[in-house]
Amino acid sequence: MEHELLLKNISKSFSGVQALKDITFQAKSGEIVALLGENGAGKSTLLKIMSGVYFQDEGEIYLDGKQMHFTSPLDAIKSGINIIYQERQLVYDLTVMENVYMENIPAKNGFVDYKNANARTQALIDMFGLPFKATDKVSSLNVAHQQMVEIIKAVRRKCPVIAFDEPTAPLTDSEIEGLYKIIRRLQEEGKIILYVSHRLQELFDLTDRVVVMKDGAHVTTVNTSEVTSQDLVRYMVGRDLGDIYDRLDRCTKMGKPLLEVKHLNNKWLKDVSFTLHEGEILGFAGLVGAGRTETMRAIFGADKLDSGQILIEGKEVRIRSPKEAMEYGIGLCPEDRKHQGLVLGMSVKENISMSVLPSVAKNRILDKKLEEDLADRVIKRFDIKTPTSQKVVKELSGGNQQKVILGRWISTNPKILILDEPTKGIDVGAKAEIYQTVHDLAKTGIGVIFISSELTEVINVCENIVVMYEGKITAKLNREKDHVAEETVLSAAMDHLNT
Repeated sequence: MEHELLLKNISKSFSGVQALKDITFQAKSGEIVALLGENGAGKSTLLKIMSGVYFQDEGEIYLDGKQMHFTSPLDAIKSGINIIYQERQLVYDLTVMENVYMENIPAKNGFVDYKNANARTQALIDMFGLPFKATDKVSSLNVAHQQMVEIIKAVRRKCPVIAFDEPTAPLTDSEIEGLYKIIRRLQEEGKIILYVSHRLQELFDLTDRVVVMKDGAHVTTVNTSEVTSQDLVRYMVGRDLGDIYDRLDRCTKMGKPLLEVKHLNNKWLKDVSFTLHEGEILGFAGLVGAGRTETMRAIFGADKLDSGQILIEGKEVRIRSPKEAMEYGIGLCPEDRKHQGLVLGMSVKENISMSVLPSVAKNRILDKKLEEDLADRVIKRFDIKTPTSQKVVKELSGGNQQKVILGRWISTNPKILILDEPTKGIDVGAKAEIYQTVHDLAKTGIGVIFISSELTEVINVCENIVVMYEGKITAKLNREKDHVAEETVLSAAMDHLNT
């Protein structure tokens, strides 16, 4: 059966702020259509309207000519639209089968028919050639396989429309290729695929058309094969960014050693040693599970060390908790900003001030005026797009959420700032702003550790690069002296240099 999805004149506002303005586009069976735009362009709002989380103020949604009226996400699924969000909607303590059949598990004589349900789920798993079992707990699966469970849920529901929201953000290159194969199979089966990603190459790899959005409005719809990445960037941001790396006003001077790490070992790390200098942006590259995050957690006192030394400005220190790390002048912006970096239900102001509460208090009582002044300074310095510091932080775009975290840590006046995947899930325009912010911070003498899974990013933003594989350092490279290319970094990240 051929299917057709039509979104017609969709508009939505929140507290007087227009999130979507008269959005119209359509997609048909066997098409992969990208939704592209900067953070805050309205993509997530549109997906939430399609999935029954929000209801549009104006406009209609039609599927196969029938107007849709959703009152809940389950209602949207039953009507044939399934959204696979970047934050997976899984119950980790349940099995794969229990997640796949959660809303209507097969029953027999009033009891759960485990044998039938497991067999059906296993058939879907085998259809996609995946290496796990229906009876495995979701918590035992890696991130890529958890993502596949979400896809199996959508396939089992027989939804003609499946939307993917930043599906590759947590995946390795090999896992991404596996995801591509499954999406192409769904395309061949006649599904309508909507695809949201900030990685432009993925759009050229997968999609037929691109719907470009900006500030909640539809800019243009183009055939992917007829445009370049520069065309898409220009449509997204309203200007030509050129080579964003060449345009960086770089920090070029390094000072004395700030952080010296010598022979760190624990169950994740194997003899890790490196040095970070004043004004240096030190990149960390490696595949998922290489030990980059684990190294930073050990330095920050979040994970215990079995052996090794940490020196700050030449003096050995023992860091047993994040609180002690902060006292030594270390700040850490974690990879998972939504769960580890922010309190999503609190305001921008509260998220900024939470690490420096003594500085905005008088006689141990929070001074609202000092807190407000601090938030206003951070909002202005980092150009955080928010109508007010009182706005709940979960309502901001990903790029602006990242700026809130950066602003909070800069408020602590750190000597050392660790940024773990700071541009993950962020559009190209916001990335350019963050790259420049990082170099501006380095110019003040802060030593910055910059972790990224995007090789082009880590090579072009950082002067020196540490490459890790399975908990050990396999290469230390200088961007200019070593004429670093992606192949060089990837080879070290796969430990090819030592085999």
